[in-house]
Amino acid sequence: MNITNNMKPIFIIGYMGVGKTTVGKKLSHELGIEFIDLDKYIQNKYRKTVSELFKEKGEEGFRKIEQAALNDVAYFEDVLVSTGGGAPCFFDNMELMNKAGVTVYIQAEPEELAVRLLASKNVRPLVEGKSKEELIPFITKHLADRERYYGKADIVVKTDRLITKQHVGVTVKRIMEELKKMKK
Repeated sequence: MNITNNMKPIFIIGYMGVGKTTVGKKLSHELGIEFIDLDKYIQNKYRKTVSELFKEKGEEGFRKIEQAALNDVAYFEDVLVSTGGGAPCFFDNMELMNKAGVTVYIQAEPEELAVRLLASKNVRPLVEGKSKEELIPFITKHLADRERYYGKADIVVKTDRLITKQHVGVTVKRIMEELKKMKK
């Protein structure tokens, strides 16, 4: 895709485990822009993992750190930012992202998300220690609560699978098509 310099940021949002980082890396490569994982940005800045920050500061304290980081990257140019799953749902974060750039919501079913989260090597503080039977209702409730924020995204792309490179490629292609429509 041909893009111009000084492009506003693209924010990839969605529930944890949906593939924001995987899709974001591939999409940023295709667009020729820098990729920023907001959680990694926070970890580098604070020299602590998200789990450690959650334990030390609690969720509210972590969300304030996350908001400050989002404010930092919202005004970068030529970047794609993959946010944490909760980032759009606190303070005015969703409005900030929509104002600063383009938001893309990757949507998946709770059952698929549960499978991905159980297979993930990343420890996620909100779902740590939950079984698949506990995860599905937990994710279903969380998604229902978060949908009012996620639903404000400029682009919504539904995905069933992000397991193979081919599936990731299909999702990236769909997002690029939607981005092209917005440029017209």
